[in-house]
Amino acid sequence: MRKFNIRKVLDGLTAVSSVASASSAAQQQQAGNRETEIQETLQSEHFQLCKTVRHGFPYQPSALAFDPVQKILAIGTQTGALRLFGRPGVECYCQHDSGAAVIQLQFLINEGALVSALADDTLHLWNLRQKRPAILHSLKFNRERITFCHLPFQSKWLYVGTERGNIHIVNVESFTLSGYVIMWNKAIELSSKSHPGPIVHISDNPMDEGKLLIGFESGTVVLWDLKSKKADYRYTHDEAIHSVAWHHEGKQFICSHSDGTLTIWNVKSPTKPFQTITPHGKQLKDGKKPEPCKPILKVEYKTTRAGEPFIILSGGLSYDTVGRRPCLTVMHGKSTAVLEMDYSIVDFLTLCETPYPNDFQEPYAVVVLLEKDLVLIDLAQNGYPIFENPYPLTIHESPVTCCEYFADCPVDLIPALYSVGARQKRQGYSKKEWPISGGNWGLITQSYPEIIITGHADGSIKFWDASAITLQVLYKLKTAKVFEKSRNKDDRPNTDIVDEDPYAIQIISWCPESRMLCIAGVSAHVIIYRFSKQEVTTEVIPMLEVRLLYEINDVESPDGEQVPPLPTPGTGSNPQSIVPQSHPSTSSSSSDGLRDNVPCLKVKNSPLKQSPGYQTELVIQLVWVSGEPPQQITSLAVNSAYGLVVFGNCNGIAMVDYLQKTVLLNLGTIELYGSNDPYRREPRSPRKTRQPSGGLCDINEGAVVPEDRCKSPTSAKMSRKLSLPTELKPDLDVKDNSFSRSRSSSVTSIDKETREAISALHFCETFTRKADTSPSPSLWVGTTLGTVLVIVLNLPPGGEQRLLQPVIVSPSGTILRLKGAILRMAFLDTTGSLVPPAHEPWREHNVPEDKDEKDKSKKRRPVSVSPSSSQEISENQYAVICSEKQAKVISLPSQNCIYKQNITETSFVLRGDIVSLSNSICLACFCANGHIMTFSLPSLRPLLDVYYLPLTNMRIARTFCFTNNGQALYLVSPTEIQRLTYSQETCENLQEMLGELFTPVETPEAPNRGFFKGLFGGGAQSLDREELFGESASGKASRSLAQHIPGPGGIEGVKGAASGVVGELARARLALDERGQKLGELEEKTAAMLYSADSFSKHAHEMMLKYKDKKWYQF
Repeated sequence: MRKFNIRKVLDGLTAVSSVASASSAAQQQQAGNRETEIQETLQSEHFQLCKTVRHGFPYQPSALAFDPVQKILAIGTQTGALRLFGRPGVECYCQHDSGAAVIQLQFLINEGALVSALADDTLHLWNLRQKRPAILHSLKFNRERITFCHLPFQSKWLYVGTERGNIHIVNVESFTLSGYVIMWNKAIELSSKSHPGPIVHISDNPMDEGKLLIGFESGTVVLWDLKSKKADYRYTHDEAIHSVAWHHEGKQFICSHSDGTLTIWNVKSPTKPFQTITPHGKQLKDGKKPEPCKPILKVEYKTTRAGEPFIILSGGLSYDTVGRRPCLTVMHGKSTAVLEMDYSIVDFLTLCETPYPNDFQEPYAVVVLLEKDLVLIDLAQNGYPIFENPYPLTIHESPVTCCEYFADCPVDLIPALYSVGARQKRQGYSKKEWPISGGNWGLITQSYPEIIITGHADGSIKFWDASAITLQVLYKLKTAKVFEKSRNKDDRPNTDIVDEDPYAIQIISWCPESRMLCIAGVSAHVIIYRFSKQEVTTEVIPMLEVRLLYEINDVESPDGEQVPPLPTPGTGSNPQSIVPQSHPSTSSSSSDGLRDNVPCLKVKNSPLKQSPGYQTELVIQLVWVSGEPPQQITSLAVNSAYGLVVFGNCNGIAMVDYLQKTVLLNLGTIELYGSNDPYRREPRSPRKTRQPSGGLCDINEGAVVPEDRCKSPTSAKMSRKLSLPTELKPDLDVKDNSFSRSRSSSVTSIDKETREAISALHFCETFTRKADTSPSPSLWVGTTLGTVLVIVLNLPPGGEQRLLQPVIVSPSGTILRLKGAILRMAFLDTTGSLVPPAHEPWREHNVPEDKDEKDKSKKRRPVSVSPSSSQEISENQYAVICSEKQAKVISLPSQNCIYKQNITETSFVLRGDIVSLSNSICLACFCANGHIMTFSLPSLRPLLDVYYLPLTNMRIARTFCFTNNGQALYLVSPTEIQRLTYSQETCENLQEMLGELFTPVETPEAPNRGFFKGLFGGGAQSLDREELFGESASGKASRSLAQHIPGPGGIEGVKGAASGVVGELARARLALDERGQKLGELEEKTAAMLYSADSFSKHAHEMMLKYKDKKWYQF
């Protein structure tokens, strides 16, 4: 048996998927010619793969910048990503190819351009005048390391400070170096005996552009005269400098130091500071210096016309404040406000009314970039409230453990979820509009509703409106509130099978039409929810306990296949405990002292107030069996028309009637086969060991996971260091089973340690046996060994009878087999259309029904469980089954395999979905080797095969999902969702759908110098920088110092940007109103179109003038 190379899989497997094998002609003839009647409309040209948008908080942020005229915010990250934010709904993601950390960002204010400085000593100029920003120029420094950059407002000369203490000057138009250099030794001359350290600050005097303030790390500050090329003043201080800021009049500046002090200096008094402040130091009585504090990492000094200036700083807390959260301090006059933050501060910026540094700044808000959040503080209101953040930056509030994506949902769903979610909003936010308001929305070319559901480590579930490439949270459900919480670690019951996050969500099963929701959690618990708009108080939470045991006997009982009509106390060798009341069973240990019959979590026994939204219908828990913990659930399905939920793990399968609150089926996987079991199995004794916990990894990706915590529960032989528990998705548990066994198709014997887990479940109305003449309700079960088994469901009539008579469950004897673990199943009717599982339409359950409604519901039920209207009783169906190795289409009821496709030989499929696209359907697969593939249905012709993304970590495998209309997504980092499309039509429309970052805005007028200042001097002094820094004056820079690299968005990018802005303005723009106010409206107001047409000529004229004036855009 050839063993599979696991390391190769996890390293990304660059091997190309094998060319898919066509189905054999013999098989097609066997099935007759009926299948050829189905006209397949999907062709390869319907498919194209491209990324659409990225949502969420930028992972590992490192830099921040703001354009005060365009009102655009930029955030750089440690992985070289660049995220740009305008008004809510206008976002953009770019990536530096090198992947080096962004250390600083500088906007060319109101120019539609941005300079980024990276840790690999490169500078890049980004053109923001196009919908997808591109790099125009790059400059790579060879001999010196960049530490700080400064670009004065309305200047084309960028000052670049280095680790050696030198300053170089870059022309932003040509991205070339000037010959003018400020050398460190000339700047400090004899004022210091040692090297002053790297440059930590550069800025020009607000009132005199010819004077440059240079801050060195060691504590030296130099005021450099650019014209005379010498230092005017040198200011020395004992403590290291972290940042420097000017008073707008240019007579004073302030420095922040490593001992937690601020020093304010008069420009013309270099001998000692005018004032020294220790904002958080304890003042000692006898006039001694205050105790040293932590470093003040940044300070900003902002003036107001009407009152005292603001001094805003981060850091500087005293060392004895152990455990205190990071703080931003706002000093205004005599008041000092200390604002505590949830995470450490990366950077902050004060937003001011003017872009001119020589005018009163009039600060109105502070943007604080935290390690895992973005906070805006309103400086104009008492108490400094924060603004309500309209961006979808809370995806990672608790680590995401699974997600599902639903495109083309019922249109009433988003308004319903929004209305219950609106009640959950926090109060106390600033009443002002969100100040980052730049850019314009794109056109809405997609009108169908999309919903993303994320499951989290703390047991919460979030519903997001993802329509038209935007994202907004709709509603949050906390599943943990049905359980008793342990107050401390000692109080925690020792039945926990995971050390952390016992409520973490593993699987979500949702029926959008009936709004029934079912979740499986990491502690082997399942909760069923109904949606209601009414608040209810549940006196007793309905609860069931299920004893699911894995046991093999030497001799198979001959009647193992016969499952008696249930409910009965047990089936085969598995005794089961049904506890319909809310209290867990009291028997906590068996006769030999082993833990037995106890669930992992304790359900609350007090009344539970349930707000409008999702309300608990039933809690099901697997219990410990003879000292062995319950195994985590690997597959889950709910069906609202049948009133059933089914789930399975590596021990077996359980089915519950959630209407009658009874367990219908409780079987070991082997017992499902009955006498048809094709495998030789050996008896096993119950495991005595505690199951390794599935410790969920927090957002800190780098955390090392202890080896034993990453072992698959199905294989003790193998351990892999992965960032998340491998049991976090049914598809993933499938992988673990596969890893530990041979992947050859020979399945004559099974390794003792490997259990056959349930990996896929699908309720449907179909032909269950070869002899069937009509379809009937059934459950199709797929296992990790590639077997599909069919269980027949005999449902009582609807109405009251449904609650009184039992559902009868019996095996059909049908067994189908594929290579690799089963991932997904679906059914097509005779025309090749998808047969959706039966569902009951949603209705409000907490309002008593009148007699007419009851009659209607009795009539309604049989309709909802019947096959689709296009199907006659005598016609056949097709089962589509996708495993991690191959796909098969099987004709029913004949059970002939009419099409077969080997998807991959060298890798395995992580996710497979049967989805609709362009009024047809296809099978979409994502492989561990990074390939995304689609196949036509029913013929399984390959339509798309693109190498996209190797499986670099388990997070991608756990969260990747396809949905209808060519949409897909995955969690690209612990904080961000990446959406992509495999539809050619969406790719073509994407440019129109994307928002514009740059909009033509007039630059505010410069401050008036006033009569006396003009007469006697003292106003702002301008400087002809061209004369100083141009080649004629300063000569050429050394060629070896830096190397110019033209960017991919060069001249074509600029031309495209110019025509793009004007062209876009010419299009009628549909205004995307605030989603909260206009939610549910599918047609936009025509007023926006009239406005756009009206203002076009004015904007076009402005743009023409803008480009005429800007020399550096004319190449």
